[in-house]
Amino acid sequence: MDKPFAPACERNREPILGVLREVFAQCTRVLEIGSGTGQHAVHFAAAMPWLDWQCSDRAEYLPGIRAWLDEAGLPNTPAPIELDVAGHWPSARYDAVFSANTLHIMGWAEVGQLFAHLSAITTDDAVLAIYGPFNRDGHFTSDSNAAFDRSLKLRDPRMGLRDAEAVDALAGTAGFVLLEDRAMPANNRCRVWRRLSAA
Repeated sequence: MDKPFAPACERNREPILGVLREVFAQCTRVLEIGSGTGQHAVHFAAAMPWLDWQCSDRAEYLPGIRAWLDEAGLPNTPAPIELDVAGHWPSARYDAVFSANTLHIMGWAEVGQLFAHLSAITTDDAVLAIYGPFNRDGHFTSDSNAAFDRSLKLRDPRMGLRDAEAVDALAGTAGFVLLEDRAMPANNRCRVWRRLSAA
């Protein structure tokens, strides 16, 4: 099959990698929630060989992810697993969790389910890193983010940019405390939390 390709992954992978090299430096097993095309996985797993990078996504995306993983042939990328945040979650535990450009695609109820499951699948010292656009105090941080939010809501009214403070509240309920909120290109952020038991 032709591998799926997302131009945004090519543009943002190096800035994201710069953050993950630091925050995942002491980690060993990462669960990527919403691996999409699989492009991020092969790039990050190749650059961070100490990490076992577990891809996951809904069933319809798994063939495309497998195509990227199979072509790369990396030793630290096991077969992708099916994961719908509203459905069955893995029983394994991870000391790192990563997700990019997913919270604004999910409905808010699904975002809540994602965070509600984190404590069951992470170790006490786990690090969580999420990349994407966020609002601050209920307001858009740029005109381009406001336009993006409008385009999302035209696709599905449940979609939309999430407020950073509301996401932090969900993370706190799941036992995570914010460590970093790093500015990224194109009005995105990379936000990093750690489980409170290790904070």
